Formats: sequence, C-alpha cells, structure tokens
Amino acid sequence: MKKKKSNHKKYRFTYIKVTVSVLFMGLLFVKGYTPFEQTGENCFHVQINGRDVGTLGDKSRLEELLRQARRNVASEREEMVFMEVDMAVVGEEILWGDVDGEEEVLRRMEEALRLGVYETMQRAYTLKVNEYIINLASVEEVRQLLQTAIDKYGGNGKFTVELNHDEEREFNALTAKVSAVSAEKDEEELSFMEGGIQNFLSGLTGAESMRQEGENKGFDEYELGIHTMDFAEEIEVVEAYLSPSQISSLEEAISLVVMEQEMPSVYKVQSGDTLSQIAIKVNIPMDKIAEMNGMEDINDINAGDELLVTVPEPELSVNRVEQKFYEEIYDAEVIYIDNPNWYTNHSETRQKPSAGLRRIIADVTYRNEKEVGREILKEEVVQEAVAKVIERGTIVPPTYIQPVKGGLLTSGFGPRRAPTAGASTYHRAVDWAVPTGTTIYASSGGRVSRAGWVGGYGYAVYIDHEDGRQTRYAHCSRILVTAGQKVNQGDKIALSGSTGIASGPHLHFEMIINGRQVNPMDYLDR
Repeated sequence: MKKKKSNHKKYRFTYIKVTVSVLFMGLLFVKGYTPFEQTGENCFHVQINGRDVGTLGDKSRLEELLRQARRNVASEREEMVFMEVDMAVVGEEILWGDVDGEEEVLRRMEEALRLGVYETMQRAYTLKVNEYIINLASVEEVRQLLQTAIDKYGGNGKFTVELNHDEEREFNALTAKVSAVSAEKDEEELSFMEGGIQNFLSGLTGAESMRQEGENKGFDEYELGIHTMDFAEEIEVVEAYLSPSQISSLEEAISLVVMEQEMPSVYKVQSGDTLSQIAIKVNIPMDKIAEMNGMEDINDINAGDELLVTVPEPELSVNRVEQKFYEEIYDAEVIYIDNPNWYTNHSETRQKPSAGLRRIIADVTYRNEKEVGREILKEEVVQEAVAKVIERGTIVPPTYIQPVKGGLLTSGFGPRRAPTAGASTYHRAVDWAVPTGTTIYASSGGRVSRAGWVGGYGYAVYIDHEDGRQTRYAHCSRILVTAGQKVNQGDKIALSGSTGIASGPHLHFEMIINGRQVNPMDYLDR
C-alpha cells in the first residue's frame, strides 16, 4: 500500500513537471513575447511627436525605421518637405511582453510624421538683378519675364532670351543672354564671313572696308531698326526650394521688374542751372522737385547743391542699338574775325546765318527709353548752311572802381530836387558825401584831359580812358594832377571839397560814353 502511494506522488510530480515544461516551451514559441534575460532593458516603447507608434525589442532598429519613415513621407510629394520629428523611447526589463512587428511600427511612424509636416518647400528659381531679387516657379517663367523686358522695346521678334548653365559655378546657376533668332543670325554670320574673305582678297583692313562700305552704300541699302539688344545689369538665376508664399506670379514679377518704378536719384546742380532747367532735364515738375527737397524758394539753389529727384526706371534695364534715318536742320559753326584794335566788349555781325538741311543714317544707342549715344554712319547735305560771321575785339577793356573810399551816396543818377540854388534837377552823375580833404582816386587808367576850375563844377579833373570813355571828378578842394598827365587806376588825383555850386563837401562823379552821361554805378566793379 505504501509502495502504491509513493508511485502516485511520483506520477503527480512528473505530470506537473511536464505540464510546466510544455507551457514554458509554448510561451517561447508564441509570437510577440520576449523571453526573460537578465541583460537590462529589453522592451522599448516608442513615441513620435507625442504619439505612440509601437513597442520593439531591438532598440538599434529604431533609427533606421525612422529614417525610412521620413524618406517614405518625403517621397509622397514632389516638393521639399519640412516636418517635425521628435522621437521618445522608454525602455524596461520584462520577463515576457507583447512587441509589434517592424512593418506596423514603420506604418505608425509615417502616420505620425504626416501629422508633423509643417511646411512644404517648392522648387523655384531665384532671379537676381544686381541687388534686386525675385522668385519664380519655373525656368520658363524666368525666361518669359526676361523676354517681356526685351519685347518692351520692340525688335519684332528678332531677339530671344537664352538661359545657359554657368559652367564655372559649382551649384546650378544660369546666365541670361539675348540673341538674334537663329535664321537671321546665320545670315549675318555668313555675310560677315563673306565680307571678311573679300576684304582679305582685296587687302583691306576691317575698318577700311567698313568705311568704304558706308561711303558706297545708298540710303535705301541700310537695314533700319534694332540691330543689337542686351541687358544693362548683371543677371543671375539659381535653383532654390522656397515656400509658396515666397514665389511671385509671372504677372506680378513683370510689374515689379519690367515696368518703370520711381527710383530715387540725386542731381548735382551745375553752374548756371535754374530749377526750371533742371525740371526739363529730369522730366519732373518744378513744384514736385521743390516739395521733395523742402524748398521754400525755388531760386535758392547754388552750384554744387545736390537735389533729390525720382527718375522712373525699371529694375531691369535694356541696352539696344537702333539704326535710324532722319533729316535735320543744322547750323554752321560761327566764324569769328578778331580785331586787335577793338575791345572784347565790342563786336559786329559781318554775315547773317542761314540754316542747312542734311540726311543722316546713324546708330543710336539707348538705355531703356533714354538715348545715351549716337554714331553717324552716313551723312548727305541737301542744303548747305551759311555760317554767321562776327568781327570781335581782342583787347580786354579797362575796369572802373569807386573813386573814393567809404562816403555816403547822397544823390543818385536821374531826376531829383535841386539841393541848392543853381543845381540841376536832373542829376547826370552820382554824389558821395565825404569830409573835405578826402583823397580822390582815378577810377581807371588814362590821360588827364583837363584839370582846373570849371564853372559850377568848381575845381575838377577830366580823365580820358583807353576804351573811349571819360570820367569827371568835380567840387574838389585841391587838384593833384595836370592836364596831359598819364595816370593809372587807383592813383591820387585830387582832394574832395565843396567848390563851385555845392551844398556841402562831396565828390561829384560822372561817366561819359560817346558824348553822353550814363549812370556810373552800372560800370563800377563792386
């Protein structure tokens, strides 16, 4: 009986042992469970941007799975994608636990990343004109923009814009070039080559050949119109990835780049400039110039001043050379005949002018709408101009100075109330009140023609000058020169007084030209 009970315990223990072993082995083979190993953290819970994406048993695979998820999300769009990526991993050590397959974790990572996409960058092309920058969606739009700038100034489709890769740049950069359309370009090259061969055979240099060609060609043989076009500024086009808000439409780009804008500029005032002349030069009304510069007086400008003006110009300027035919009325240059016996302020016209007419072929260079150069290729005079002939003096005329220092101008030239009995009511001189004995100087160099008592003038001095004028100094108290004596400008000739008909001590000063008294103040250097 004891033996039977012992066997029963033995069988029961074996059964339990086998059952536990089977259960344990089963757990090992159940998918998704991690066996217990005392090696530290062996189960990792993953979050992307705060969202649970699964649990893995191998932490080393997480970075690779995240990279793959980012590539997959980015490949779904043609544009460059910017996304928020914040991965958090929490590890723990477990006996066994439930883990996810890598494909499921990858799928959940992609879902979390899609929710984290915050900006999509679109492929674009940045056009740089000097320091001005604008972005367009495609190369073709860049070309259309540049073509619009060219077409604005005509050309009738003869010129096209080409965008070429800049081989010297490491990144993808394009340069712009304006070219004649291929068919016409080939004809021009062929004509040039044929001309070059003929010139070589005839022994002419290129310059001689062109000059001879211009002389031999008739007016109707020239090809009028635009011959060359190019951009005035340096242009660069580079590929970029930008947000849609940074990219302009073609219509907007044309209005900003091709159409004229108010560009601030500075005008430096030249000698002799008036505000009205400046307004014509810069094509801006006077009142607008005055307003921009805070001017209260439009005459308050001086040579060297800098005025702020606005000149309407496009951001992108175009140079072009246009061959033109025109007729113009012209004047011959004035012919001068020098007369060594006359003063420089004396001249006489010997022949009246008559305008001429000529026909011209010229290459006119423009920057936008403004002409900046002109080269005449052929000229034919239809009617010869007659030159104006002027005979002029070469002797520098003498100058005149005030004959007294200081003094008070008490009587000017012209009508007046007689200051004393016997004095004139029309004063043909000027008077300076000065104390008796004040020095009187020769107003200009010359020869003394009279010195002494002259009736109502009292003591007076007359001086004849080299330019035919005469000056008179009256009411002197003392005379310091004699008739026939030669004097220089500034020499002492007398002392002031009140002799003759005078109301008090002063100098009476006259100037006579061609026998007639004139206002001396109009001829004095002051």
